[in-house]
Amino acid sequence: MSALAAGALLLVAPGKVAATDLEPWKDRDNAIIVDAYELNEIDWPLMLTDERIAGFISKASDGLPESFDCKGEHDGDTVAHCKTMWRKYAVSRELYETRRLLARAHGLLWGAYHLARPGNPIDQANHFLDYAKPQPDELMVLDIEGLDPKQFMSLEDAQVFAGHIKTRTGRYPVLYTNHSTARHIAANRSKYRILARLPLWYARYKPAIRNVFPLGNWDGYALWQFSAAANCNKRRCPYRIKGALVDIDVNVAAMDRAALAKIWAFGALLPEKPFDGDDEIAVDEIFTASVSRGAADEEPRSMPAKIAAEAIAGVAAAASARVQSRDRGAISAMTASSADGGASPMIEAVTPAAQAPARIR
Repeated sequence: MSALAAGALLLVAPGKVAATDLEPWKDRDNAIIVDAYELNEIDWPLMLTDERIAGFISKASDGLPESFDCKGEHDGDTVAHCKTMWRKYAVSRELYETRRLLARAHGLLWGAYHLARPGNPIDQANHFLDYAKPQPDELMVLDIEGLDPKQFMSLEDAQVFAGHIKTRTGRYPVLYTNHSTARHIAANRSKYRILARLPLWYARYKPAIRNVFPLGNWDGYALWQFSAAANCNKRRCPYRIKGALVDIDVNVAAMDRAALAKIWAFGALLPEKPFDGDDEIAVDEIFTASVSRGAADEEPRSMPAKIAAEAIAGVAAAASARVQSRDRGAISAMTASSADGGASPMIEAVTPAAQAPARIR
């Protein structure tokens, strides 16, 4: 087992989970992680006086990349508006890099998330990697805010996104989502074989989450986003971040800073638990249109090698059929790269406090 996989297992090991279901942020040994987008105001010298803050996760990319050629009409916008949006985008990218520099210079763990929207998942994955430029020791996150495919990336496309990140970086991202979406993925884990095994960054604004876990393959959360504008105000707040307003998102890890640092980059899939009922094929799919790399990352379990290979090929064909009409060029390039054996290089929403993430940014 790889060190990354062992770290993921350590994080969600049964036995400790029950002790982390009730206000774990009150345990001063547990690490606090801040996450923010570009409109969150932060007084860094003041925030850094909180010694429990171990990490900072920043919004990076959002949906598909923009062209910003600003010649003639730009998606119905005027040239002036296009230039205004370009300046906003450029300032956001510079702020991302500035925050990263500050965080790392002060010893904080760094991570970045992609807000997944409808649209080509391979283009979105490339957009994220080009924007965030994640280093091997930095957290990568796929942010799925809900199940409405008109607002957010579909779960099928999310699998393609995660697989492409793996193809280019050698690591899978962590999955950020709310309770209802996580429950849906867990209930359909035979369909979402990658999403159901990504370490879970769990968003739920309640003091306790008894009887939530185990949930499918998840024995517990990797991170719990427990505080946001949905449940933090001037009168009451689960955890106040010095130097930030009440709209800052706050998270907890069920371990201390040192333990969290050892597994922070994650990257491996969680173990797949046996399915109830039918004896289904259990393979580690690289679920992109370029899945035809010749082999999966893990040996198929309880199957002759020939049958396993046929099953993997079937997954590849299904994935390819789903996205080839949108991205023939990217698919061909990825498949060729894989065949050679190489890796292809939040406005706050008004949502029920117990259910959905507070950000759609």
